[in-house]
Amino acid sequence: MRHKQARYKLNRFTSWHDATLLALTKNLLIRERIVTTKTKAFAVKPMIEKLITWGKKNSLHARRQAYQVLGEHRLVSLLFGDIAQRFNNRAGGYTRILGFGRRRGDNAQLVLLELTEIKKKEPKKHKKLKEAERELEVKPQAAKDSKERPAEEKKAEPKVATAEKGKPPITKKPDKKFLGGLRNIFKKKSDSL
Repeated sequence: MRHKQARYKLNRFTSWHDATLLALTKNLLIRERIVTTKTKAFAVKPMIEKLITWGKKNSLHARRQAYQVLGEHRLVSLLFGDIAQRFNNRAGGYTRILGFGRRRGDNAQLVLLELTEIKKKEPKKHKKLKEAERELEVKPQAAKDSKERPAEEKKAEPKVATAEKGKPPITKKPDKKFLGGLRNIFKKKSDSL
């Protein structure tokens, strides 16, 4: 008898169901934000809440329980070292589920499942900015070296010619295709699935 053993079955047999929830849990811990279906999100939420609660306890027993679920030392150390520390001031509600629209094909309700305390990532710098910063770091050192050794000759840096005399500068091709790509307009129905 299965009295009061209700759960989200997800149309899977037991081992497949457990593997699905475990994969979603691991991906959420690594990426901190995933897009999944509404039913899967509600099914995996209690498991994640339990793991973060164990992470807040930070005891050997809690680590062993988390390892028994996750099966990877790297994820356990990430959970206890980084993720659980963010939730020290919270008593619960470590995840949120936000509506994301419907999936094309089967019209399933998609949601965004994310941790409420997300680590802010620094934006990536453009290559030109990185090069400029490197030059700024190199120039003061070069100035110190030139003051210490004035007798040494300074090597001239080779200059790169951008365009020859009498010829117009080289321009890039446009990024967009004609009318945004006609192939997208005349797609077959079978291509969408």
